[in-house]
Amino acid sequence: MELLQQVNHWHWIALGLVLLSGELLGTAGYFLWLGISAVLVGLILTLIPLSWQLQWVSFAAFSLVTTWLWWRYQHQQDRSANAKSVLNQRERQMIGQTTRVAENIQRGSCRIRLGDTTWSAKCDQDIPAGTLVKVVDVDGIVLFIEPVK
Repeated sequence: MELLQQVNHWHWIALGLVLLSGELLGTAGYFLWLGISAVLVGLILTLIPLSWQLQWVSFAAFSLVTTWLWWRYQHQQDRSANAKSVLNQRERQMIGQTTRVAENIQRGSCRIRLGDTTWSAKCDQDIPAGTLVKVVDVDGIVLFIEPVK
């Protein structure tokens, strides 16, 4: 108990720096928020005298809050990145690709060859054979195409 009562702001700042240094060893963010929280407690302790119990409660509260805020931020970034990703979504990867149609296409549904596969496609206009078309949208396994201008 006596040791806990002797902790001052330098001890907290040193603990924070040790934790931040440990983060450099590759702990994937586990020590980052703990280190920042310890430095915050040390800075507050320089301005306001706190009991050792309140110091540890402050450290725990700062650790929880900073970790939770980072998790919310990172979760939001991951969700937006996943929404934009076309990884393992072959049909989404087709958007923007071009091909030449081999035969005349009537307005409505048709089939086109893109790469080594034939795909169901829809178009809003008649397209003559030999025209370069571009995939503009995908709905399931149906490609929406239009002539390249």
